[in-house]
Amino acid sequence: MKVLGIETSCDETAAAVVEDGRTVVSSVVSSQVDLHARFGGVVPELASRAHVEVLNPVVAEALVEAGVEVPDAVAATVGPGLIGALLVGVSAAKALALVWDVPFVGVNHLEGHLYASLLEDPDLELPLVVLLVSGGHTMLIEMVDHGRYRLLGQTIDDAAGEAFDKVARYLGLGYPGGPAIDKLALEGDPKAIAFPRSMLNEGYDFSFSGLKTSVVRYVKAHPAVDTADVAASFQAAVVDVLVAKARRAAFDLGAPGICLAGGVAANSLLRDALVLACKEDGRRSFVPSRAMCTDNAAMIAAAGWWRLQSDGPSPLDTPANPNLKLRVV
Repeated sequence: MKVLGIETSCDETAAAVVEDGRTVVSSVVSSQVDLHARFGGVVPELASRAHVEVLNPVVAEALVEAGVEVPDAVAATVGPGLIGALLVGVSAAKALALVWDVPFVGVNHLEGHLYASLLEDPDLELPLVVLLVSGGHTMLIEMVDHGRYRLLGQTIDDAAGEAFDKVARYLGLGYPGGPAIDKLALEGDPKAIAFPRSMLNEGYDFSFSGLKTSVVRYVKAHPAVDTADVAASFQAAVVDVLVAKARRAAFDLGAPGICLAGGVAANSLLRDALVLACKEDGRRSFVPSRAMCTDNAAMIAAAGWWRLQSDGPSPLDTPANPNLKLRVV
């Protein structure tokens, strides 16, 4: 069964065809990074307009690459995300499903990220602890089974990716902040500055707002500080907390492995640190390729396939919901 996935939740216009929820037949992503870079962040109105302009060609390219004229179902991200951007993808997906007379499946963007690793390693052993880290979310989730999740903890203020962007902007590193800090940190000393590890030993929730403030205060007090040292020390503080909590959750639950997901999962230090921690603890680590970390439609198609098996098609009046929560048990 081939599912066409459509993803337009933020600033990536993506379409993909996935077979039986496991095999990526085609995947096309059109990035808007250059469009928003001059503004230092995503401009919702510009993002929506860009989706309108490129969605049809992106979908057509995905279908041609897959050698598919009519897919067996169409899945689209219905939330969370920017409401204008979401509406472009959801409206297109519903129209295509109607024209082709195939099922429409509304997919939670966060659930899509949970399936990114399964596309590259279909034999993942569940249950898993998933560390989902992106620009808008930082969550620890127990993936009990397909479609069954338990929320262990989440950020109480800034998401990790949001903190990366804000610190990068303050340091004058441009947008997107994550890759910029990741690159510059290679030149710095991660032990140069002792930034705080907020809530390190307090449950599974996260807090990065205080760390961001600490960076600003330190740079103001030490204007001659090496920016590379600031970037490396800030990044180390974020990664230490993320890995420590994921590690503790896996130990407490007896989970056989830890999986990374989300845009921040592309961070070099986070990837290396998680793999090392799992190796030391005798657990498996699942780190998706960088292409599967960022927003893409293959993960939406995969999650859509699983949802179609468990819940059936979504009603065509399913709305786009910018504040959609992950359905947990």
